[in-house]
Amino acid sequence: MSVKSAIKDVTDRIAARSELSRRDYLDRLDKARKQGVYRSTLSCGNLAHGFAACGPTDKAALSGETALNLGIITAYNDMLSAHQPYETYPGIIKAAAREIGAVAQVAGGVPAMCDGVTQGQTGMDLSLFSRDVIAMAAAVGLSHNMFDAAVFLGICDKIVPGLVIASLTFGHLPAVFIPAGPMTTGLPNDEKAHVRQLYMEGKVGRDALLEAESKSYHGPGTCTFYGTANSNQMLMEIMGLHLPGASFVNPGTPLRDALTKAATKRALSITAQGNEYTPAGHVIDEKAIVNGLVGLLATGGSTNHTMHLVAMANAAGLRITWEDMSALSDHVPLLARVYPNGLADVNHFHAAGGMGFLIRELLDAGYLHDDVTTVWGKGLEAYTKEPRFIGEELTFEPAPAESGNPKVLTTASEPFSKTGGLQLLSGNLGKSVIKVSAVKPENRVVEAPAKVFHTQQGLQDAFKAGELTEDFIAVIRFQGPKAVGMPELHKLTPTLGILQDRGIKVALVTDGRMSGASGKVPAAIHMTPEAADGGPIAKIRDGDMLRLDANEGTLTYLGDEHTFLARTPATENLEHEHYGMGRELFAGFRQLVGAADRGASVFA
Repeated sequence: MSVKSAIKDVTDRIAARSELSRRDYLDRLDKARKQGVYRSTLSCGNLAHGFAACGPTDKAALSGETALNLGIITAYNDMLSAHQPYETYPGIIKAAAREIGAVAQVAGGVPAMCDGVTQGQTGMDLSLFSRDVIAMAAAVGLSHNMFDAAVFLGICDKIVPGLVIASLTFGHLPAVFIPAGPMTTGLPNDEKAHVRQLYMEGKVGRDALLEAESKSYHGPGTCTFYGTANSNQMLMEIMGLHLPGASFVNPGTPLRDALTKAATKRALSITAQGNEYTPAGHVIDEKAIVNGLVGLLATGGSTNHTMHLVAMANAAGLRITWEDMSALSDHVPLLARVYPNGLADVNHFHAAGGMGFLIRELLDAGYLHDDVTTVWGKGLEAYTKEPRFIGEELTFEPAPAESGNPKVLTTASEPFSKTGGLQLLSGNLGKSVIKVSAVKPENRVVEAPAKVFHTQQGLQDAFKAGELTEDFIAVIRFQGPKAVGMPELHKLTPTLGILQDRGIKVALVTDGRMSGASGKVPAAIHMTPEAADGGPIAKIRDGDMLRLDANEGTLTYLGDEHTFLARTPATENLEHEHYGMGRELFAGFRQLVGAADRGASVFA
């Protein structure tokens, strides 16, 4: 089925807006392709250094001119559950490469920090910046020019976007992303959230809270709620950088290992030396980006991707905007209910039909571009299949014709909502985004006086002091990328949820971030211009009447606008927030970083 006109219109606008930058990008790729990976052009000293640690078989192969060499960029560490499974992947990948006469080398490692560990801590100030550090670290690994293709081992919040930026910077190389999968289902996410609220109210102690958290986050793999990590995996699949159906297979299973081997061999089959040359820079074009945006909206994915997708697209010479996202959101239906947008987790989503079912529904209804290039071949239709074993052979069979659980995964003809889960808010306070897929309709409009804080702790203290008893809109400012690196403010979620449950009308406005785990409280996030740039958010005072209307897509100061805009912006001495836990090393990042709606990147 042809793509709907609304989808095509956005795609065409992106293509037109990006015409010159995309042409320049593709010209650079073509030049890099022609220069190629010719190890024979390296000096003997260069080449000797490149394979000095290899065994005899691999050294002999790399001494010639035709053997393929696969670079592995890995985010492995054994502290974080999502990345711990990657410990064994290099061995699996190397063995699979040798089976077809190729070589694989670990080209480099990249940092992988966990927002779950740093949530509410000073280390969170490094989180967003870690994306661009990861991109640069991966570039260092690939800069040796020893590789015909690359595989990328990464899964969580900033890791995958950083790796995508790197893969597109080296866009003349084929790039296949290999996931590790989610941990098995533990304590249901809604039960964990309930214990968090009880703890905030002082009704249970720390021992009960830790027990609940440990039962929820209990083993290897990604967290099972639909936050940024699992949104990453959805994006890599729907944009054609994964193998079909690879995203949500649990770690440590035969199917997971078989997919890793298959991904290795596929990466080596699409190099410039073969007949199916598929460089990453040609996989990610405006149609692939729009497919990613549609997938994000149709699943109620992470708000972090309102920045990450902008930065990722920019690396491919493509210019996308929040207005593009909002235009798509007006037309794309919500087909998945995964926590915090429902009670199910990603394992339930996968069991109900998963990505194959979702992509087929969106394709058949005209919401996705089928005429795209993927690492698996031409056309997105191939991603309506899922991996299975027939005997001992890995095969790809059609996804189920019907959802295994219509309360978790539904059809395009009977969506949970006729519009997407993300919304652009604009008005005299600037621009921001809001995730509405978990917000009940009766809570999507809040008109109330502002209560202004410059830290998360300020609101927490006011809550503990019993000062938050009337309707209000919490304004948490000086949390933007230039101010302190734009930390997530997820620590506020239980507090605001308690107040909403008490019948108080409450909302959040901030130039900081909330994660894909942001839930039932309306939160206008990523406010730009940020307070540190003198944006209107810096002019709000306690008691100012504000109106957040997620239905109309507006966020406004109610009063004399001229007088409001003439106010002198508030300032804050943030020097104490720029030291400790490595934050002093990122002073240059804070100076160079762009606005949230431009990707909050130091690269553009």
